[in-house]
Amino acid sequence: MTSLDKPTEDTQQDDARAVTEAALFEAFGGVRGMVETVLPGLLFVTIYTINKDLHMSAIAALAVSLVLVVVRLVKKDTVKHAFSGVFGVAFGVVFAMMTGNAKDFYLPGMLYTLGLALAYIITTLCGVPLLGLILGPVFKENLSWRTRNPGRKKAYAKASYAWGLILLGKCAILFPLYWWADTTQLGWVLVALKIPPFLLAVWLTWVFLAKAPAPIDVFAEMEAEEKAAAARTETDTETAPSEAGGRHRREG
Repeated sequence: MTSLDKPTEDTQQDDARAVTEAALFEAFGGVRGMVETVLPGLLFVTIYTINKDLHMSAIAALAVSLVLVVVRLVKKDTVKHAFSGVFGVAFGVVFAMMTGNAKDFYLPGMLYTLGLALAYIITTLCGVPLLGLILGPVFKENLSWRTRNPGRKKAYAKASYAWGLILLGKCAILFPLYWWADTTQLGWVLVALKIPPFLLAVWLTWVFLAKAPAPIDVFAEMEAEEKAAAARTETDTETAPSEAGGRHRREG
C-alpha cells in the first residue's frame, strides 16, 4: 500500500460508516422515533402512579399516540414509527380494559418483544437474518447479501443475534415483574428499559456493518443494465437501415 492509497481507503471507510449511520437512523427512527416509543408508556405509568385510574391512564396514552401521528401527517413525515406506536398502545388499552388489570396494558408489547427476539434468532439460524431483510432495502442491496456478499451476510447474522439476545435479556427481566411486581413497578422498569437496550443493539449493528463489505447497490445495477440494453437497441436500430440499403444495392 502506498501513501496515496491509504487516504483513499480511509475516505471510503468513513463514507461507509456515514452511510451505515444514516441507514440505521432511517430504519429505526432516530431520536424522534425513540420519543414516540417511550412517551405513551411514560404517560400511562405517570398518571396511574398518581391516581390509580386505569381508564384515564389508558385514554391519555392512546391520545398522545394519536397526536404524534397527526403531527407527522401535518409535517408530511414518515408515519411508520408513530403508527406502530398507536397500534401497540391500542392493543395494550384493549387488553387492560378487557381484564381490568392495569398491568395488561404492557402485556402486548412484552409479547411482541419476545416474538421479535425469537424471530431474530430463528431467522439467523435458518440462514436469512431478519436484520438483513429489514436493512437490505434501506441500503439498496435487497437480498444480494445472501448469495453475493458473504461478508455482509455474516455481519447481518452477528447483528441479528445481538438483537435477539438483548431482547431476550429484556424479557427475562420484564416477565417475572409482570407476575410478581405491581403495575407501577413494572411500568417504571419497562420505561427505563425502553432506550438503553435499543441503543446497545443499534450500536452493535453499526459496529458489525461498518466493518463489513460495502453493500451491492442492485438498483444501480438494474439501471446500468437498462441503459446498456437501450443503447444496444438504439445501435441495432441505426444499423438495420444501413444493412438493408447495402443488401438492396448488391441485389440491384
